Amino acid sequence: MSNLDRTLTMLKELTDANAVSGHEKEARDVMERYLKQSADKIFTDNLGSIIGEKVGDENGPKIMIAGHLDEVGFMVTRIDKNGFLYFQPIGGWWNQVLLAQRVTIMTKQGNITGVIGSKPPHILTPEQRKKPVEIKDMFIDIGASSKEEAESFGVRPGDSVVPYFEFTQMKNENMLLAKAWDNRIGCAIAIEVLNQLKDTPHPNIVYGVGTVQEEVGLRGARTSAHLIKPDIAFGVDVGIAGDTPGVSEKEADSKLGQGPQIVLYDASMVSHKALREFVIETAEANNIPFQYTSMPGGGTDSGAIHLTADGVPSLSITIATRYIHTHAALLHRTDFENAVKLIVEVIKKLDNDMLEKIRRA
Repeated sequence: MSNLDRTLTMLKELTDANAVSGHEKEARDVMERYLKQSADKIFTDNLGSIIGEKVGDENGPKIMIAGHLDEVGFMVTRIDKNGFLYFQPIGGWWNQVLLAQRVTIMTKQGNITGVIGSKPPHILTPEQRKKPVEIKDMFIDIGASSKEEAESFGVRPGDSVVPYFEFTQMKNENMLLAKAWDNRIGCAIAIEVLNQLKDTPHPNIVYGVGTVQEEVGLRGARTSAHLIKPDIAFGVDVGIAGDTPGVSEKEADSKLGQGPQIVLYDASMVSHKALREFVIETAEANNIPFQYTSMPGGGTDSGAIHLTADGVPSLSITIATRYIHTHAALLHRTDFENAVKLIVEVIKKLDNDMLEKIRRA
């Protein structure tokens, strides 16, 4: 299989996997299969975050590259007498993207299909039609005629509900459409960094990590970082794209295909200045395109990792992505490739002397 085919297959398998926060097994199993191709050792923390270790110099710095396994979704909370399911959002959702969307309910008897519904607009008052339907007034229709029939399908409260969408390569083959880019693209970056370091000397120990429960509070990042005790960390995630109609440059100025985003600050962390400057210098020296971004309304796993123990110099590197936290998001393949290239080049130079410079800056 060519590297091109391998990469697309990996991205498809990662994004097609169903893994809402707290139920990340499918995505973790995919990531484990790919980590086995390059990691020296694979282990997990007690919440289920997966960690692949690649040793260059066993006395060198510990470098953590963290993408999160979980995607936004829902949890079944109640089945009514007519067999309709009511649900709790897991992670952040915008009401307007949900109605009439297909979902997968992960039951003890296997996956079943449902569709999100509400009262039809034809019976709403003119005033009601002007307002978005609230999530509390939505339900999931699985084609059951009663609570008993729904239960016979295997549905029960606590079941995970995941958006349904299949990985799609657009007519422009660099444009990739899928569910769960947030944040299977970060998992893919962690996998591919270790893959490219497989036969490459590096003066450190690298950990490619797929964390759990990021969308509900950066939880797996905290536990996996406690286990690894990294010296330097990179949170790899999606970022906001500003290249769609109606978005001003003041609101978001990143564009698909213009390189990975260097996050200056977000709601969970101010990026470590010396580490950020080192990464930027590396990008410029290797002619790797990049963009600056900030996310005052969001955060990444770096927010939890940088507060581990007595502190971990950290930086978030993100991929500009359209339509995150919906059923289908869109990103550019070269941004993924350049993020991997940048992190690999950084790792090649991140020895104990450089770590000390970063810490003392």
